[in-house]
Amino acid sequence: MAFIDTLPVWVVAISIFVLRLMDVSLGTSRTITVVQGWIALSVLIGFFEVLIWITAVSQVIARIHESPLLVLAYAGGFAAGNALGIVLERRLAVGGCVIRMISSDGGLEIAHALRSAGYVVTTFDGRGVDGARTLLFTTCQRRDIPKVLGFAASRDPTLFYTVERFSQSGQIGPLPDPTGWRAVFKKK
Repeated sequence: MAFIDTLPVWVVAISIFVLRLMDVSLGTSRTITVVQGWIALSVLIGFFEVLIWITAVSQVIARIHESPLLVLAYAGGFAAGNALGIVLERRLAVGGCVIRMISSDGGLEIAHALRSAGYVVTTFDGRGVDGARTLLFTTCQRRDIPKVLGFAASRDPTLFYTVERFSQSGQIGPLPDPTGWRAVFKKK
C-alpha cells in the first residue's frame, strides 16, 4: 500500500488542486517560451508540466470512487491555474511592443524625454479635428510600458496611445538587453 493511499480524501483533494494549479501555470509559461522561440526551456517546462499532470490525473482516476471532491479539486485547480498563469504572464511581461502616441500638446517634449531615457522614437506631424498633432512611435520591452507612458502622460495628460505586441523588431539595433534573471533565459 502506497503512502498516498493512506492519506485522507481531503488531503488528496488539496494535493490534486495544488498539482493542477502548478501544471496549468507551467503550461502558460511553456506557451510563452514556445512563442519566444526558447526551445530548451520549452522542453524542460513541458517535461515537468506533464509529469505533474500525470500525477494529478492518476490520483483522481485511482480514487474517484471514494469522493467526487477529487473531481472538483481537479477542475478547481485547472480554473485557478488559468488565473495564476495569466497573472504570471503579465508579471513576466516577456517580449516587445510598439507604442503609438498622439499628442495635442508636448509631442516633441515627449520625444526628447524618451530619447534621453534611451528609447528610439519616430515623430510625425498630423492633423486632428481640433488642429495639429504630433504622432510618436516607439518600441520597448513590455515591462517598460508603464515607464514609457509615464514619461509621455506627465508631459501631455490628454495623450492618446495604443500598444501592440510584436514578435520581431525591424529596427536597426537591438531592443535593450534583458536584465536580471530574464537574461539567463533569453534566446541565444
